[in-house]
This record gives sequence, C-alpha cells and structure tokens, in this order.
Amino acid sequence: QIKQALPGARISGGLSNLSFSFRGKEVIREAMHSVFLYHAIQAGMDMGIVNAGNLPVYDDIKKELLELCENLLWDKDPNGTEKLLEYTQALGEGGKKLVITDEWRNESVESRLEYSLVKGIDKYIVDDTEEARSLLDKYPRPLNVIEKPLMNGMSVVGDLFGSGKMFLPQVIKSARVMKKAVAYLVPFMEKEKEEALKKKMEEGIEITENDRFHGTVVLATVKGDVHDIGKNIVGVVLGCNNFRVIDLGVMTPSQKIIETAKKEKADIIGLSGLITPSLDEMIHVAKEMEREGLKIPLLIGGATTSKTHTAVKIAPKYSQPTIHVLDASKSAVVVSTLLDEDAKEEYTEDIAEEYDDIRTDHYHNLKDRKYVTLKQAQQRSLNIDLSRYTPVHPNKLGVTVLSNYDITRLIPYIDWKPFFDVWQLRGKYPNRGYPKIFNDTQVGPEAKRVFDEAQEMLQRIVKEGLLRAEGIVGIYQAQTTGDDIQVLDDNRSVLATLFGLRQQADKSSTGSNSPYMCLSDFIAPAGSGVDDYVGVFAVSVGFGCKELCDKFKEDR
Repeated sequence: QIKQALPGARISGGLSNLSFSFRGKEVIREAMHSVFLYHAIQAGMDMGIVNAGNLPVYDDIKKELLELCENLLWDKDPNGTEKLLEYTQALGEGGKKLVITDEWRNESVESRLEYSLVKGIDKYIVDDTEEARSLLDKYPRPLNVIEKPLMNGMSVVGDLFGSGKMFLPQVIKSARVMKKAVAYLVPFMEKEKEEALKKKMEEGIEITENDRFHGTVVLATVKGDVHDIGKNIVGVVLGCNNFRVIDLGVMTPSQKIIETAKKEKADIIGLSGLITPSLDEMIHVAKEMEREGLKIPLLIGGATTSKTHTAVKIAPKYSQPTIHVLDASKSAVVVSTLLDEDAKEEYTEDIAEEYDDIRTDHYHNLKDRKYVTLKQAQQRSLNIDLSRYTPVHPNKLGVTVLSNYDITRLIPYIDWKPFFDVWQLRGKYPNRGYPKIFNDTQVGPEAKRVFDEAQEMLQRIVKEGLLRAEGIVGIYQAQTTGDDIQVLDDNRSVLATLFGLRQQADKSSTGSNSPYMCLSDFIAPAGSGVDDYVGVFAVSVGFGCKELCDKFKEDR
C-alpha cells in the first residue's frame, strides 16, 4: 500500500525485532528472517538490516518450521505463537545453531560441488574441484570443470535467486566459493594456456592479454544514467569466473563503448540502466553497434529492462545475439555459454526463437494499430537503384520438371525438428534439436526410439518405392506496374499478373524511416529498359502418401 500511495518512497527496516523474543534460538530467528524477506521483497521492501551471511535458503527451511513461520507471519493460526514456542522448546540446545551434517559428502562430486556453491561452503571446494579435474574421461581440460559442474551449480544459484528463494548476499557468497574453485584451477589452465601461447608464438601469432582469460566483457551504464550497483555486482560475479571485465562506469556514451570493445577485442558487451530513458539509449547503442559492424553478443540488464523490451525494441536493431539477463547470478552462465563454441549456436537460436514469439505476441496484442493510406505507403516504396544492379540472366527460361527425383538425395536435408514437434518431444536446453535431443534425460530415449523407427521407414520407402518426389520450376521474364508483377512470355506479352500487397502499418510511431515494401519493389518496372525475371516453383514428396496411409489403416 505504501508503494501504491507513494511510488517514489523506499522501504527499509530492521528484522531483529521480528524475532527478538527468540534470541538465543538462532535457527528459529534465521528461519523467520528468511521467510519474512522472501515475502517482503516481493511486496516492495527495498532494504533490510539483517545478518545476511546467516540467512538460510527459503527452500532449505525444514517443512514444519517453514509452516510455523508462515502461519505466524500471515496470522493464519490463532495458536501460532504457542506452536512455534513448543517447537523451539523441543529443539533444546539445538535451537541455538543448526547442526550441519556431512551426509552430502557421500554424493557424487558434481552434486557436492553444486551443494557447496548453493550453500556458500568453501571448506571442501578445493578437494572436490581437484577430484573433478582428475576425471579426465569426463573433464579432459581444467576449463571443462568450470563450464560443466561449477557452472551448473551457479545456474541453480541463479534460479533460486530469480525465484526469491536466495538473496543477494548469498549469491555473492556463492560467487566467492566459485572464485576459490576457479583460483585452484587457474594454474592448470595457465599451464595449458602457456603451451598454447608458446605454439602461437612459434607460429608468429600476436599474444594479447585476452588470451589469459576465458573472455573479455565490456560493461557500461549507458549515457544519461548514473546507477551502477547491479552492474558492479555483475562485474564481481564475472571476475570470480576468470573473465576479464572492463568496467566503463556510468554515463557512458555509445561511441566510447564501441571504441573500447574494438580496442580491447571484447567478446561481449553488457549494457546496464535503471531509469526509463536508458531504454531508449540502449536502442541507440544497439543501432550504433550494427552501424559500426560489430559481431559480438550484446547483453541487456537493469531494473527497468525486461525480456519483452529487449526482444521487441533492442534485438531487431542489432543482427548479433542480443539477450536480456535477469540478474547478476545468471551473468556468468550466459557469458560462458556464449563463448562456448559447442553451445553458442543452439543457445542463441533458442533465444532468437523465444524472442520471435515474444514479438509476435506483443504485436498481436497491440490495440488501435495505425495504418497509412495506400497512396502514402506507395510514396515511400523501396526504390532500388537499377543503374547499379543488373539482374542475372537465367540459364533457362520457361518450365523445368523434376520427375521421380531420387529421394536418397533429399534425406540428408530433412529437418527433424518438425518430426519431433509432431510427437510433442521437446528437449530442454542444451539438448534442444536434433541430434542433441537424444541426450535429454526426459524425452531422449523416446526421441531415439521414434527416430530409429523413422529411419527404418525411410529405408523401406526407398527400397519399395512407396513415395515419389516431384518438382516443377518456372522462370519467366517479368516487369512491374505499381504494386503488381506481370509475368511475360518470350515475346514479352503478359501471361499472368501476380497481385501485390504493400505494407501499410504505420512505422512513424516506432521512429523508423524504413520503406513500406511490396514484392513488386524487387522487380524492374515496365519501361525501365532493364530485363528482369521472376521464379515460381512447387515441390512435393507426398505422391503415394494417401495410398500408403490407406494401406496402414487396413493393416491395423
């Protein structure tokens, strides 16, 4: 209610008063603090005075104690205070401090590393990191230990933080544990790098400072914005993961960001901002990065940023991967994935697909969409300078028929994604798409089974000639009149007219000066003196499909 009535106000408070009556019973007090913060932060609390280093993760509070704290906090149970007192008395001296057992030490090394990161425990991190490093069959390089089990643990930390079940001090504590693990691996990676650098030197290749890190990230709060707390935390987390971080501070003009990225040979640029005008400045930076021809990913973060704004407003301005990073805890995982040649392509494709869906939904839901008149749109058509471009003359005009085409030549080009979509088999990242879907723990076995059956069916189709591939291509002389394309014969008489539809959705509201396009814009107009062409085609591998389906139905 305070936030609603006074949107500019900030809310702070000391939590000790909440649990003061339970002094000496630290397990109880810390659980009460964690439960209160979990809900208070979501309701708008900005700052709390508490011993953050001793806060338990919300999900780790014992179920009975969690229920007692929730009932007390929300006044759900009139006997809530008495019940919590009874629980506390039953703990006896154990209520002073939670006794941490070492049962988790019996788990796999990957599970132990994850546990240490989530809990912020550094006692065993070096021993466990060395054990993982020694598993050369699983992690042949020291870097693999960081990329896989350690990053998996940090990803869990990020998920817990994102859902409000961990708090920022705990994330920083986890980052410090990560830093200790990375520090242990650094000498081994340095030795590996020295050998690689020595080889580069022998080959006459220039050695840069970037070669000593996993990668270089340029961070900046954009021009017009002086907020940098979130950006600074990102810098700490990335630094703990052996990334070279170049922090340009606040109020950073786009040109300085781009010049620094070029000079330092950065692998990634990260933009931060808190105030609303920063959103427009980020769009400007993206445009400038595109104009300058940068080919590196762009990360977007900050309190006012969102996945939707990034997908709708920023990503379309820059042709390279543009990704919204929700919070600092996720930054290392995102950066590592973008710099992993094996994972980058699928990850960025996954993001691009998600953002495309977001844009579609966004524009679909827009109300009162404005349109310009057809005349206005035609006045801003795409004008191609035909004096600088000569259409290529086709090798053959007219119709070409591809009859009973060899299916075995088509099989290597099959896109298996629609196949798995039909079966509603969708692997989770990083096991999206063929063939990685087979590695997915949930859908992998079933995906492999139906894929193997499909291979058997393909072999039968080819062997028995059950399906036939047919294609037809037509290439003709063409010219445009207005928005329509006229298809011409050898004597330039009109065979047919392909009627065009021109874009008319108003682009001025987005600040775009781009033309209102129509397919006819890409064909030379009548009277231009330029010979131009249009191609049409139709293909199918479905000839015989109905008969085959009917037979299968009969066999059933």
